[in-house]
Amino acid sequence: MDVMKIKLSYRKIRNIFLGLAVLTLVFAGGYETARYRLGQGSNQVINKFIGNPSQAQPQGADFARFWDVWKRLEQSYVDPEQVDYQKMTWGATEGLAQSLGDPYTQYLPPDDNKRVNEDLNGSFFGVGIELGYKDNTLVVVAPLTGTPAEKAGVQAGDFILHIKDEKKQVDVDTRGMALVDAVDKIRGPLGTPVTLTLYRDGVVESFEVTITRGEIVVPSVEVKYLTENGKKYALLQLHKFGGRTDSEWREKVGEIEANKVDGVILDLRNNPGGYLDGAVFVVGEFMDSGVVVEQQGRTQNESYEVDRKGSLIGMPLVVLINKGSASASEITAGALQDHKRAKVVGETSFGKGTVQEVQDMSDGSSLHVTVAKWLTPDGKWINQEGIVPDVEVKDDPETKDVDEVVETAIKQF
Repeated sequence: MDVMKIKLSYRKIRNIFLGLAVLTLVFAGGYETARYRLGQGSNQVINKFIGNPSQAQPQGADFARFWDVWKRLEQSYVDPEQVDYQKMTWGATEGLAQSLGDPYTQYLPPDDNKRVNEDLNGSFFGVGIELGYKDNTLVVVAPLTGTPAEKAGVQAGDFILHIKDEKKQVDVDTRGMALVDAVDKIRGPLGTPVTLTLYRDGVVESFEVTITRGEIVVPSVEVKYLTENGKKYALLQLHKFGGRTDSEWREKVGEIEANKVDGVILDLRNNPGGYLDGAVFVVGEFMDSGVVVEQQGRTQNESYEVDRKGSLIGMPLVVLINKGSASASEITAGALQDHKRAKVVGETSFGKGTVQEVQDMSDGSSLHVTVAKWLTPDGKWINQEGIVPDVEVKDDPETKDVDEVVETAIKQF
């Protein structure tokens, strides 16, 4: 999931309105433009966009070509009933965002936007995979705990090369596929199968995994208690930084305080991220001050600092990460590591070092746009590199009753 900002500065709000104004001129002006192209009218504003020789266009822009293609589709496509102006407008806007070549900058039509919000705040039917990109290839950021994908053996870092679903008549390679399209094809009705062709580092050939979809209901926070050498530790598992994380987090922290533990293990393994404020909130539970993350934007830099008095500031702490830890979970681990507040144990994390801002549209759609790079408090940009743990250890999948990473974490106290 993408790191998302909630609060916008005046400058960003101004830019949003400017962007909306441009989109309004380009797309909502379609009727007047069509009249112009058909010789039935004239409009000074549209003249500028479609190439009036007396007016300068942005270099490289050719809005006349856009409307020419639009008109040709109207006149020539074999099935006129499939010419849906709303879908055409959405498709054009999606293409506009995708043209930047950044897989995390995307326009989401209303249905897709609703689906993304469900990921952060509710339940859905699917296989339980958080998706991202590695080397511009669709990849499993993390299989969600207890879901059909995890039970089928899907692992963080698996590349998804092909998706097949006979019932939905889907049989496609994922090369060049937008994230929302991949999500739409992998999800489906409860109890139905979908087959994924995967490639895994260390495995010579790609292989297929057929997964039966289930209801995916993932709590943000869970806690377990471990006893070792007469001491009690809380294993605090944070699965995502979603809309309900803060309230669930407070409940579990209160429970930990009541249990009077000797230390906390913050488990961020397979946490794909979410809201930026969530990372700042969580770090504030363990630190009384300090920078959480530095953000380098297009024209200015911002610094996010601890902004609350947490309940576990003096508690001994170890943080767990793996290659499924991404985005906001990397911000959290990086801040606690740089400030020497905790040792980080596990595997090098995913490596997503950019921030996406969600700009909601009036029709229920949204624009997710990369607005900044983020750096750890020590100034490291971890994109593609990830957070390197202080103690490297990997859980052995063959020893299902033993978690080697947790065992190593306990030894750090």
